[in-house]
Amino acid sequence: MSSMIAVILSGIFFLLLSPTCSGSKILVVPVDGSHWINMEVILRELHSRGHNITVLRSAKSWFIPSNSPIFTSINVTMLQDESDLDYYNKMLLKVMERRRMLTFLRSFYQQHLITSMLSQGHEILSRASATMLDNPVFMKKMQDAKFDLMLTDPALTTGVILGSYLKLPMVFNVRWINNGEGHLTIAPSPVSYVPVSGSELDDQMDFLDRTKNMLHYIYSSVEQHFFINPYYSDLFQRHFPPGTDLLSLELAADMWLMRTDFVFEFPRPTMPNVVYIGGFQCKKPRPLSDELEAFMQSSGEHGVVVMSLGTLVSALHREATEAIAAAFAQLPQKVVWRFIGEKPSSLGNNTLLVNWLPQRDLLGHPKTRAFVAHGGTNGMYEAIYHGVPVLGLPLLFDQFDNVLRLKVRGAARVLEANSLTKENFLEAITDILETPSYRENIQRLSRLHHDQPMSPMDTAIFWIEYVIRNKGAAHLQSVGFSLPWYSYFNLDVALLLMALIAAFVWASVSVCKILCCRRSRRKTKAE
Repeated sequence: MSSMIAVILSGIFFLLLSPTCSGSKILVVPVDGSHWINMEVILRELHSRGHNITVLRSAKSWFIPSNSPIFTSINVTMLQDESDLDYYNKMLLKVMERRRMLTFLRSFYQQHLITSMLSQGHEILSRASATMLDNPVFMKKMQDAKFDLMLTDPALTTGVILGSYLKLPMVFNVRWINNGEGHLTIAPSPVSYVPVSGSELDDQMDFLDRTKNMLHYIYSSVEQHFFINPYYSDLFQRHFPPGTDLLSLELAADMWLMRTDFVFEFPRPTMPNVVYIGGFQCKKPRPLSDELEAFMQSSGEHGVVVMSLGTLVSALHREATEAIAAAFAQLPQKVVWRFIGEKPSSLGNNTLLVNWLPQRDLLGHPKTRAFVAHGGTNGMYEAIYHGVPVLGLPLLFDQFDNVLRLKVRGAARVLEANSLTKENFLEAITDILETPSYRENIQRLSRLHHDQPMSPMDTAIFWIEYVIRNKGAAHLQSVGFSLPWYSYFNLDVALLLMALIAAFVWASVSVCKILCCRRSRRKTKAE
């Protein structure tokens, strides 16, 4: 009995002495849309551990609720106040037009469209940030709250600027930042084998590919320094020390929780304060509703195909949806299709249209045989997590690069949405369903993804609390970011070495000339 009491007391003593940060006050500035889906997953876990969470949101937010049991919300001016969901559908039509161009050129035209969108977005974001920083009542409220951490998605800049101004330790829930993938900002990125965002390249590049990749890299740099940074110059001059720019604030973040896994991403250089949490939002499937479960079981031995095109784009053009519906009608499999719009006239009896579907639970169902998807990051990791092969119909942004990564690994096929026909869609989905290698490859990726010492969610929470406990993680930040460009690339050292070599060559030539002249004079005198 006494030994049991001693064990209990020792356990209590250990818990009291162990580092903890429950009850910390966390300020969160998320990105709306699909980004909010994975941010909310982290917030729920933080809330369950006793943290107090405050979320800044737009009063016109698309997905972020104003009332939530896990956080307190504050309405501020954000991107959603001056944009709407229909913008993405309009942009989709423009992108599909560009996809008819030559393979080498179309990615540059798409990038040009995105530059136009980024210019408008960053103009709105800079004004929104200025509205907050210029409001003394709001800023006093933020300072008096004494937050312990800023958790933000740096795809939009509001959280980065506000967190830096408040001098809070900062953690990024990140994949995209400013105008490209986060690695391109935080880590060395040799363009000889690291594909630039939007290039639609893998890490096996020939000469033409490397040329294209270099051009995309140059374009991205020009975009950052000449199209994005100028929108914030006035704001930084008024509220930050001289020399501050957007990149310097971003690079000062303590921890980058990168939503990637090298099962999916191509191997590349990284940094000590980059931690990988790809697939953290994935969970084991829950039971389906009785109606949906009955539909799944009715598929028999053939199984079910699941199709969803994400949260922002409502539907493809009419011809494409008719072609897809007609192709599905010829399959022996049943189909669950998340569809918004007018019902296709060619829809078969085997296809169930729904306004919303429990994607995670369907992909984890033993009857699911294939996933037709647009290639969003969340969907790709859920496919990997559950081991379901993919037929990709990329539409916008990173989706073309995402489905390429699975295609290279033999776990997916890709179709162009603008040239979609009943015949090529039926051939592709039949190939996915009947060729064993697709399922074998995606299940191999799934095994690798699950074979980790800690789950991605536990990793994310540990490092968030690590930054809170230690009030930052400056010891993990590279000094390289503070070096001038000529020092970073050792151009001053190269110049010195070239000068020394030139001096040595000049001295050697001079000595040779002098010796040759002396011999010539002696020879002349002798004659």
